[in-house]
Amino acid sequence: MNYSVLIVEDDPMVSMINEQYVLKCSDFIIAGTCRNGQEAIEFLKAQKADLILLDVFMPVMNGVETLKKIRELQISSDVIMITAANDTTTIEETMHLGVLDYLIKPFAYERFNVSLQKFKNKMHVMEGNQNLDQKSLDSLISNKTTFSISEDADILPKGIQKTTLSHIHNYFNQNLNWQSVDMIADALGISVVTTRNYLNYLVKKGFILEDINYNTGGRPSMLYKKNNAIK
Repeated sequence: MNYSVLIVEDDPMVSMINEQYVLKCSDFIIAGTCRNGQEAIEFLKAQKADLILLDVFMPVMNGVETLKKIRELQISSDVIMITAANDTTTIEETMHLGVLDYLIKPFAYERFNVSLQKFKNKMHVMEGNQNLDQKSLDSLISNKTTFSISEDADILPKGIQKTTLSHIHNYFNQNLNWQSVDMIADALGISVVTTRNYLNYLVKKGFILEDINYNTGGRPSMLYKKNNAIK
């Protein structure tokens, strides 16, 4: 399932970067982009967005005013606020309006991805439970994702074996810096193709993050790192 994201940002360059970040995360698509809160409200009246990336400082209608209007109109979209590091007043005010997360400018892709994984975790819990148990509710409240090989073992996709998955899982728990496919394959004694297949699965599950390394002197390569939001 793909989740739609509305980007509300008056700076075209920042908006473009946010759009690129969204498209790097699996299961997310761009619903649209708006330059201010007024445009965003008109957009949301006509079209649904699962998640809104909402900048605070914008002309016409700022982020706080927009968030209040979203709640007033009972629009069900989740909201991630993007604000400045010293803007504690806004953080306190919007906290009471049910913001999913906050991103402090400037932020890196790694932290951005954590926010989107929080949203995915919430959606997975809500969509998969008609009656929430204590574990599911605790996951929602703490806003942390969980990953359990033992719990997922019976529903692993074709080509993913529990033993190999466990080895890669343990590798990332012991190696916390960014890792290349070749490094992981060499360390575990498995092929690059097999390693890449498992990494794609773990990225989709939210256990690891991925990024592109352009400083290779040649063709860019993918790097992988454990998602610190995962228990």
